[in-house]
Amino acid sequence: MTDLSGKHALITGGGTGIGAAIALVLANAGSKVTVTGRRIEPLEEIAAQSDNIRPASLDVADEVATAKIFAEAKEAFGPISIVVANAGIAETLPIIKSDLAFWRRTMSTNLDGAFLTMQAGLPDMLENGWGRIIAVSSIAGQKGLARGTAYCASKHGLIGLTRAMSAEFIGKGITVNALCPGYVRTPIVDRGVTNIMEKTGLDAEKALKAMVDANPIGRLIEPEEVAAAALYLCGPGSEAYNGQTLQLAGGDV
Repeated sequence: MTDLSGKHALITGGGTGIGAAIALVLANAGSKVTVTGRRIEPLEEIAAQSDNIRPASLDVADEVATAKIFAEAKEAFGPISIVVANAGIAETLPIIKSDLAFWRRTMSTNLDGAFLTMQAGLPDMLENGWGRIIAVSSIAGQKGLARGTAYCASKHGLIGLTRAMSAEFIGKGITVNALCPGYVRTPIVDRGVTNIMEKTGLDAEKALKAMVDANPIGRLIEPEEVAAAALYLCGPGSEAYNGQTLQLAGGDV
């Protein structure tokens, strides 16, 4: 069993879905966990499940607020050794209908927010000679999706950020990797079902099937499956995984 005692992880977008699952699995492995998100209520619900988890409200696109939360997290739980950049939005529009405000809103959270988060964790990692940075990208970071121009671009950019950072810190005890899930059973999928229903007239069952069918495995990926991959990347034996994109999409290659 992976033992992360003495580690401190900061996870963004941790109130629901993938972020919440990662927070719980790292906490259960002994790590202290600061879990952040825009809404405090779901964060408090996750924190109530473990004495190792501390909630903090954060908009990752706010540079000043991000620096403040990292400082407060360090004061509460000690130096930060693991950062999981999971916060993101998944909104779709045909490119012809996408204005610059929509584009910038997507980039601000999905890419700028990840950059600020990953950067903020580096000082403690460099000082201690050990760190794990995990970016939660998407299968959309590896291929194009119709109507998902801004989302795909942001997730492709996140993979580029991951690879560049991994190259910069080789030999310093820090690894930087990206997880690329397919359709995962999260509130984002629930919103996707609603969106498909509104745009196509399909009922809920058929709208969900359209998303399930995009995973060759024939089902939604569970958040705990993504969390298990994150746990592995933080544990012993993962040192050679650096600059990698781990695809969790049930055979979508």
